[in-house]
Amino acid sequence: MSAIVSGIGWHLVGAASAASFYAPISKVKKWSWETTWAFAGLFSWIIVPWLVTSFLIDDFASFYSVVDSKAFWGMFLCGAMWGIGNVNYGLTMRYLGMSLGIGIAIGVTLVVGTLLPPIFRGEFGQLLTTSSGKITLMGVCVALIGIGIVTYAGHQKEKALGTTTKDFNLKKGLFLAVMCGIFSSGFAFGLEAAAPIKNASLALGINPLYAMLPSYGIIMGGGALVNMAYCFIRLAIKPEISMRDDLSQPLPSLMINGLLAATGGIMWYLQFFFYAWGEASIPEHLSFVNWMLHMSGYVLCGGIVGLLLSEWKGVGSRPVRFLCLGMLVIVGAANIVGMGMA
Repeated sequence: MSAIVSGIGWHLVGAASAASFYAPISKVKKWSWETTWAFAGLFSWIIVPWLVTSFLIDDFASFYSVVDSKAFWGMFLCGAMWGIGNVNYGLTMRYLGMSLGIGIAIGVTLVVGTLLPPIFRGEFGQLLTTSSGKITLMGVCVALIGIGIVTYAGHQKEKALGTTTKDFNLKKGLFLAVMCGIFSSGFAFGLEAAAPIKNASLALGINPLYAMLPSYGIIMGGGALVNMAYCFIRLAIKPEISMRDDLSQPLPSLMINGLLAATGGIMWYLQFFFYAWGEASIPEHLSFVNWMLHMSGYVLCGGIVGLLLSEWKGVGSRPVRFLCLGMLVIVGAANIVGMGMA
């Protein structure tokens, strides 16, 4: 039971990092979003994953030689799928606003990334026929309810503050949110495809907490390819933005912006660093709940961060009460999942 509690705890630590990573990025000044995102991504998707792997593995060539091409391309393509979801994420915010967009996209990501892997493995029937499986699935459903309540609270906040998006389009936004949710779940499928690397890590004597980390460079590499391509294409075709202009600032400004973007990127990576710790603590036959714990924890921690940063100041008590209710429901969902795994 203590391992399960620690697993849920590590997932919350990772979710807190994910919910906070944009804070330093938002302080970058006089850089286009594309330059900032690409620079942060350089650290989160490429430099840090491989740097961490280099501390775990001495001989890359011999280690990765045991991974067949099917598993390698499976991880990479799942990462690219996740990268497409990231691109759709921004468009979802444009047409639905932050709260509705995030809530719907994460809700879809949670369902797809949590339930499809056991379905593909032929294990879903076992979840429906065992008491522990039923309790765990109930926790997933409760988490979705909590996300829905937090999403409603966020939408009410935007209306109260007058920050609803001017390009609001429900049909287009819902379509993009669903596409974002489906494609973003690619990371969960990438982790499923990474089983050979996890097994190779364990065979090498690597601590189980770190066994999944050598797969991140490959999975995130697929996402980096899509995100970087998107950023550089926009920088090339949009006359109003230019990386050359962004990088022509005085050296002190460049260093501050670079440090802020890199910090955000590292914080983004840390969500999955601690995801690996949480995943290692959850019983293998219930590994599908790892994604649910991560995504619902993201919403929970996002609400807490918003309160701490006074983002809900001046919206009235009703949206805040709904926010707190939704967060309590998500905490309850985590407890239900914990009982199902006990």
